[in-house]
Amino acid sequence: MVHVVSAEAGWLERCGGAKRGPRLNPDDFPTIETVLLAAGKVEGHVRAFLANLQDEDLARHAEYMNDRGEKRSMLVGDLMQHAANHGVHHRGQVALLLRMIGHAPGDFDALFYHAERRGVSAW
Repeated sequence: MVHVVSAEAGWLERCGGAKRGPRLNPDDFPTIETVLLAAGKVEGHVRAFLANLQDEDLARHAEYMNDRGEKRSMLVGDLMQHAANHGVHHRGQVALLLRMIGHAPGDFDALFYHAERRGVSAW
């Protein structure tokens, strides 16, 4: 989960959002509470970034260095789509791992999230 939070912060920085700094180190997050605190901070940065995002920003090229130190450029919209897919991919992995150790993760699809926020049934 630390990887997911760190990656989201990293992609946000690449898109022009808040600076993440170095990758987050899992050893610095010994409890779920510490991970949730970091995730909350990143969520705040994401919300601030999105609040100021304009349609034309999605077509802007963002330049960044990859893990090998090579300069890369992608559209902000493409980077944002990648970041969302990356998070979904890892949520599925965590759900599987939880099931493997006997814990049902519950419903975490966006459908259920939005229905719960509105106080209605997803079905």
